[in-house]
Amino acid sequence: MTATLDIATVQAFLLVADLQSFTRAAEALGTTQAAVSLKLQRLEALLGKRLVERSPRAVRLTADGAAFLDRARALIAAHDRALSGEAATAQSLSLGISDHAAGPELVPLLERLHAMSANLTLAVTIGFSREMQDAYDAGELDAVIVRQEGSRRGGEKLAEDEFGWFAARRLTLPKGEPLPLATLAPPCGVRAIAVRALDRAGIAWRERFVGGGVAAVVAAALAGLAIAPLARRIAPPGLVDIGPAQKLPKLGSSKVMLHSKVSDPAKLAALRAVAATFRSMPA
Repeated sequence: MTATLDIATVQAFLLVADLQSFTRAAEALGTTQAAVSLKLQRLEALLGKRLVERSPRAVRLTADGAAFLDRARALIAAHDRALSGEAATAQSLSLGISDHAAGPELVPLLERLHAMSANLTLAVTIGFSREMQDAYDAGELDAVIVRQEGSRRGGEKLAEDEFGWFAARRLTLPKGEPLPLATLAPPCGVRAIAVRALDRAGIAWRERFVGGGVAAVVAAALAGLAIAPLARRIAPPGLVDIGPAQKLPKLGSSKVMLHSKVSDPAKLAALRAVAATFRSMPA
């Protein structure tokens, strides 16, 4: 009897390859790490080849695994076409992400979404948490990744960010002058938290730089223009938290939440990959 490949097993292999982790693949599939590992073992036994190398720190494809990767993608693509038909309209997932939540996850997130489904059209909007939440509530977005603000409840927790006062090492703060800040414009929630903390501590401040996005704020801080209130996850290596040395008030932490109205299986799988990507990143 000729051996046959199981579609679910091949899909599990692709997720392990794309996410480079059995744990993250299990999260994306909504199952357990043991179940994913068992699927891979069965696939390797069927093919008679070792596909992945497992270590405590990483999961890497073997030469045979890398060679099988393209064939596996072709098989899943053919399977999807057989189910939906060649002329099926490409699906679209509209995702809103808070600028302060996006951080370094955005690139691997988009890479993995593309790897999971080349037929899925992505419409990604970056903006303020409040604006993304309003657009989601109005039905303009399928899902949003935002900082938890106010009394809003529900959603799925992806990460918890700790905030600090980040600046270039060469930045000097003349005594007696207001603290120079680099922030996003209102209604940025992180700006509001920072300003409120300074006012409560009786520390004078001034806006030295107002950016249209977090990338611009980070650039201003790296250039030595000002201090930027940022999540540690977002702050690049060139910045240091000067809060303790300057006796600045603590900014606390904020949860990054995923809110979704998606029910389609393909979109749900994509969002599970999104959640796994965020959880895999260091805080």
